[in-house]
Amino acid sequence: MSPLAGIRETVLVAPDSFKGTFTASEVAEAIAAGLRDGGRPADVCPAADGGEGTLDALLAALGGELRTAEVTDPLGRPIEAHYAMSGSTAIVETAAASGLHLVAESERDPQAACTAGTGELIMAAVADGAQTVLLGVGGSATSDGGSGALEAIRRAGGLGGTRLVVLCDVRTTFADAARVFGPQKGADPDVVRKLTARLHAQARRLPRDPRGEPMSGAAGGLSGGLWAVHGAELVSGASFILDAIGFDERMRAARAVVTGEGRLDEQSLVGKVVSEIATRARQSGVPCDAVVGCRELDAMGARVLDLERVLEAGTVAQLKAAGRALAEVI
Repeated sequence: MSPLAGIRETVLVAPDSFKGTFTASEVAEAIAAGLRDGGRPADVCPAADGGEGTLDALLAALGGELRTAEVTDPLGRPIEAHYAMSGSTAIVETAAASGLHLVAESERDPQAACTAGTGELIMAAVADGAQTVLLGVGGSATSDGGSGALEAIRRAGGLGGTRLVVLCDVRTTFADAARVFGPQKGADPDVVRKLTARLHAQARRLPRDPRGEPMSGAAGGLSGGLWAVHGAELVSGASFILDAIGFDERMRAARAVVTGEGRLDEQSLVGKVVSEIATRARQSGVPCDAVVGCRELDAMGARVLDLERVLEAGTVAQLKAAGRALAEVI
């Protein structure tokens, strides 16, 4: 326990979203309500790593306003998607245009799924005057190496002088994108092999080869394609967003941190909100607990994260109950 825990009363509640179930704000508010019911004050701090919730987290931190553009979804169907403008900076989520949640499970086709809508959303922001685009790349339905987005950007006249910063939720490289993420997008082993061969062929045609670049495999290689063609900066989404929302200062003022995500598994260990928060808490001597939708991480993995406790909760009532339980032991 932190030596200052006795004089610090507030618990910092900083979860990611529970994808497809609850937003990060909903999770944080429910856990915080339970903590307060248990007599423990809470500071609500929804987080993200480049995937779902990135726009909300950065908009709250940077200020600005939502805009809407008509784009295409992963299968080419017209949809309306949001982005945000904060001064001359745009905040764009790949998931808003090319997200897995936009495609019914029965419709999933990782060979046909395309990032064109993300390129269209980027160009809507450029047309709106964006000098910098912060692009979150988690939660996509695609494995096209960014080819659809690159073509959409080319058709719309290019980025001009707009700076592109890609907020990545993984460190996976371009060539491994299909192997690591293809199955969750509907790819069987044969399709994974075909997608991987396609990524290799694409990499050979690009101005720079992204295959060895860390984080170039995010969103099925979208990050790598944008890096190769447009010189996009690839950064850790979790680290960038936690810095933007003032996480470290708020953590140092707290007696403990509660983080969380929908599924705690091997992918949680690198690049995700939980691992970044757990690392920062450990380095600062602040105890860290997690509330997750389901736990699929073994004891060894949990030791790597150095979490005090991991509680499972899949409903609002269970999230509140987890908060009450933590109030008794934090």
